[in-house]
Amino acid sequence: MSAESAVPLGFEKHDHMTCVAEALSAAEARCAEEGLRLTPVRRKVLELLLQEHRALGAYAILDLLRGAGFGSQPPVAYRALDFLSEHGFVHRIERLNAFVACAHPTEQHSPAFMICRICGAVAETPASPGKGAFAAAARAAGFQIEKTVFEAEGICPACAEKADA
Repeated sequence: MSAESAVPLGFEKHDHMTCVAEALSAAEARCAEEGLRLTPVRRKVLELLLQEHRALGAYAILDLLRGAGFGSQPPVAYRALDFLSEHGFVHRIERLNAFVACAHPTEQHSPAFMICRICGAVAETPASPGKGAFAAAARAAGFQIEKTVFEAEGICPACAEKADA
């Protein structure tokens, strides 16, 4: 199944414990390979974001960190999120002012997000910012795209199924 036809991670049924373990392992391996420091608090923030395919705001993460014994000052969460975001382990969901763990941490990509307005699930899929009508319009205008944010709000398959039942 190609990346374009695959059901985005976050909406598909999968072994979530394996999903979390593989993502943490990939992050640890990449940090070791690139000489990055995955400190205990950074690892915990990533783990918290991996627990569910939902976005969490910085203060929600701070509350969870506090409960896990990692301190209660906002810079603790923000510094960890800055590091994880800078290195592509997490993405910021602009619309929600929140963060979600990257579903494709081993791939260089531009993500697009589908956000369920009912349950809050977030699914990530690779986007092609250099293709399509938007990119063509930018090229025609002489505009050079440096960063894109693709976010769509709607209803996930699980919530749609519940509504149909």
